[in-house]
Amino acid sequence: MMKIKDRIALFFTLISTTMLLMVLCVVYFTFMKFLEADFFERLTDRTMVTATLYLEADEISRDDLDVVRQKYLQKLNGEVIRIYDEKDRATFIGDSTQYWTKSIIDKVRQKKHLKYDDGEKQVVGIYYKDNQGDFVILAAAADFGSHKRLGKLLKIMLFSFLIISVIILLLSRWVAEKMLQPLHRFAQEVKQIGFQNMAFRVKEQSKKDEINLITQSFNHLMEELEQAFILQKTFVANASHELRTPVTRMMMTAELALSKERNPQDYKLAIQSLLEDSEKMNEIISALLALAKVDLTLTNAHFSPLRLDQLMEKIATGWHYKKLPLKTDFPKTTIKQPEVLANAVLLQIALDNLLANAFKFSNNQEVGCTLEVLKENYLITIKDTGVGIHEADLTEVFKPFFTQSNQIGEAGEGMGLYLAQKIISLHHGIINVASVKNQGTVFTVRLPKL
Repeated sequence: MMKIKDRIALFFTLISTTMLLMVLCVVYFTFMKFLEADFFERLTDRTMVTATLYLEADEISRDDLDVVRQKYLQKLNGEVIRIYDEKDRATFIGDSTQYWTKSIIDKVRQKKHLKYDDGEKQVVGIYYKDNQGDFVILAAAADFGSHKRLGKLLKIMLFSFLIISVIILLLSRWVAEKMLQPLHRFAQEVKQIGFQNMAFRVKEQSKKDEINLITQSFNHLMEELEQAFILQKTFVANASHELRTPVTRMMMTAELALSKERNPQDYKLAIQSLLEDSEKMNEIISALLALAKVDLTLTNAHFSPLRLDQLMEKIATGWHYKKLPLKTDFPKTTIKQPEVLANAVLLQIALDNLLANAFKFSNNQEVGCTLEVLKENYLITIKDTGVGIHEADLTEVFKPFFTQSNQIGEAGEGMGLYLAQKIISLHHGIINVASVKNQGTVFTVRLPKL
């Protein structure tokens, strides 16, 4: 199989050599026509000189006649010159041979000037009027000198064509190899990627060319594959962790029920326990599927410039509408430009989850929400005066399915804080929690400026 660089070199060589061949052909035929026209001019001059020497010699001085002879009478290869009178007889030359036919002589009289090729020779004829009568002068000669020059030119062109073709082929291979070096490096780096290093990215080049676009597209694809891989591992890990307890409990219940003969009431209780565990497993599976769906939605989220103060006002208005005691402290700003790059819907979900968590664990007592403008980011603080969180649990609150709702008699699946943490991380932000048992909890969110 021919490599890309070899195909590029071959195509470039074919195109270049074809154009070179066309140029050489044009030069060759142009030069050939030039030599032919030049030789016709020389033959025409011979006919004019012949007319001057033989027909008008009596009208010029002897010195002028000698000058004309010395200047123009250099005999050409196979030269034949004839002067025909009105009766088509050859005259004014040493022999009277009828070299040209009557039809040719008449054609010269008709056209006044005639030139054509006769085999290897070129022929020129002119119609000349003189005081001695009307004459037809015909001259023919073979241009062997031009043929030799054309032969040498053809050899030089063929040799040059072969040398230049080889040079073009070598240069085109070198250029193709240089051009495809980034693609070769790209292929070598791609070979390093495997399931164990999905975070690996191909290095992008500074040149904004097609190969760099391929690299960017590939890196974007790898980001999505990495997220999908992480989602798969997360789903498997969560499923194995959450389903282990109810499955173990169901197995123990079944083993105890079958360990010895029991009365119908004991079997009924065992079956009831199995049913409850089955329902719990169904809830866990549903929650896991919902979690996977949420993670997929977060992965495909689109971001746009957003006014953070306006979003906070909107969130506060929603909680005030529910008649819950939310105390806000937002800076009054006249800045009209967007402040953060975010997905408004997702960011509102994250902040609403934090507020909902604060109200739930403070029994709907007053919750404070502030927005501060710092040098490099924005700081959102949500503070409640609820039951607080045990210090040992502070590292667990953002894990999926972790909940303390049952301790206060509330329902909860342990997904709110996990989802909030995922969304904040997706926005390249940081979320922290600090709490004192029975005094309250403070969540802080830092979002980078646009």
